[in-house]
Amino acid sequence: MPESSALQTAQETGWFRQSSRLVLRLGLARANAALSAVAVVLSVLLAELVILVLGRGDPVVAAITAAFCAGTLSPLIGFLMLRLAFELEQTRQRLTVLATHDDLTGVHNRRHFMEVVQREWDRARRYGMQAALLLIDADHFKRVNDTHGHLCGDELLRRIAQTVEQQLRQADVLARFGGEELIVFLPHTDPLGALDVAERIREKVQALSLSWQAATVGTTVSIGVAPLRAELPSLDWMIHEADTALYAAKSDGRNCVRTLPFEPSRSGGAYPVDSRQ
Repeated sequence: MPESSALQTAQETGWFRQSSRLVLRLGLARANAALSAVAVVLSVLLAELVILVLGRGDPVVAAITAAFCAGTLSPLIGFLMLRLAFELEQTRQRLTVLATHDDLTGVHNRRHFMEVVQREWDRARRYGMQAALLLIDADHFKRVNDTHGHLCGDELLRRIAQTVEQQLRQADVLARFGGEELIVFLPHTDPLGALDVAERIREKVQALSLSWQAATVGTTVSIGVAPLRAELPSLDWMIHEADTALYAAKSDGRNCVRTLPFEPSRSGGAYPVDSRQ
């Protein structure tokens, strides 16, 4: 194992990582007080043990002295140590967020989405579970930027991402796929369920309005839906099918949900090809 990998493994499972998380959860003040109390107790016990072994000295005086020294020095030393652990853990968490989330919308970024969803996709294929993918694109978004400015466009995109996220379950994975495109992976979701989610997202975004410099700004979204099929060789192909369905939604006038034709369901019925207004 390379040295860097070994170091990372040690940090992930070692006592320092666990201690840092504990400090962050308790807060610096409470963690320092707890450490000082432990230091005082251990100092008193150690002083009593030394007197017991040597057979000399006054146990009461030794205990008071040990407690005083520990109570004085421990908060100072402990504060420095805990402060370091506290800041390291905060920095680690911030770096984790920066590495996995889009800085504009706050949802996952494309790279993290592909890593997470690839595992989910493999699991769904292995165990024959249903899943679906949504590709969401804001309609005429360039017009918003040209009319109201990029700051307005950024805020509107954040609102769209928040609106989409509110329609999803905890297990669903949402990410910014690029530009004004969002992508959603829906595990344990059949094709009809995916269409229902997509249609609900479309309706909520259509009702969204942003007050911006005495103007009311809004937009709509076009959504392409791709169910997981046994014939798909990879996650990239599933994304390609969602993109093809999204192109069909754009061609059909935008503000609609489209999908490719489905295979017949196991019960013998057929799923609808699209969701028309």
